[in-house]
Amino acid sequence: MKKKLIALLTGALVLSTVLAGCGAKEDAGTYSPASNVTWIVTSSPGGGSDIFTRMISDIMTTEKITESTFVVTNKTDGGGEIGRNEVANLKGDKANNTLLTFNSGDLMPMVQNTKNRAENFKIIGIMAVDKQLIFKGEHTKYETFADAIEAAKNGESVVIGGSKGDDIATYEAMVEEIGVSQDNMKFITHDSTGDAITAALGGHVEFVLSKPAAATQYVEAGSLIPVLALANERYTGNLESAPTLSEIGDYENVEIPVWRGVAAPAEMSDAAVAYWTEALEKVSGTDMWANDYIDKNKLVPDFKNSADATTYVMQYQKDFMAANGIK
Repeated sequence: MKKKLIALLTGALVLSTVLAGCGAKEDAGTYSPASNVTWIVTSSPGGGSDIFTRMISDIMTTEKITESTFVVTNKTDGGGEIGRNEVANLKGDKANNTLLTFNSGDLMPMVQNTKNRAENFKIIGIMAVDKQLIFKGEHTKYETFADAIEAAKNGESVVIGGSKGDDIATYEAMVEEIGVSQDNMKFITHDSTGDAITAALGGHVEFVLSKPAAATQYVEAGSLIPVLALANERYTGNLESAPTLSEIGDYENVEIPVWRGVAAPAEMSDAAVAYWTEALEKVSGTDMWANDYIDKNKLVPDFKNSADATTYVMQYQKDFMAANGIK
């Protein structure tokens, strides 16, 4: 089932490339954003979604793309579902002036655990594709991840910390590929990658599954060490020491790309959607975005406007639900 899921998700990425550019450019109309715009993040401060959000809002302010002030609010109750549901049901001016950080890691648990679907939101844009690694902390007793795999196969308990959604899907695909029990290689879910990293730094978990963005500062400080690239090829820069799965044993590489995007309440007006998707496109073209976010955090730039992003997310959701038997 997991390999089927990976194939379906990869297919969605290919489909998005074919569809790119098909959406017509929207007219921003007469919409003017409020002086204070609320931006909801359904994970804790310090995680990948939080970093993504604050980088975009900083660029919009620094580059004077909008004159609004962004009030970033982290709402993690119910695994983020309370925050997502709140945004989905906003009306009036609040609907026009509220943004939601929304990625594949949010969509997966949402469709598994609630009645909310992508159709309950306006998809404003997709900004980039992210991938993951496994890092060890200073307290980890295993020298390499290959050592941890061997220990798990011999009945020892190896604990990996991570966040929700795509982290769980990646972990499940990985343990299936290496052939170990989830009882021996356990996964502990945290509200954000930042919380999982804190657990690793404190020695409460032996490894942490993370995207580069959340782990970069700890790698630079030497408190986290990359030990496995969950990708089809090694990363570059200070992450290049981490081998892929196929390099440490007779395994196929595991890679589940994570798209990072922005959504809004379903009641947001077309004029407001056009304004914000154009603002995101301007962000994606700045040097600050390219250098301080994409290059620094080893992401793949992949801007899609509202029309193309909506098509992509709907297809992704359809494939994910089919792979998991969700109706």
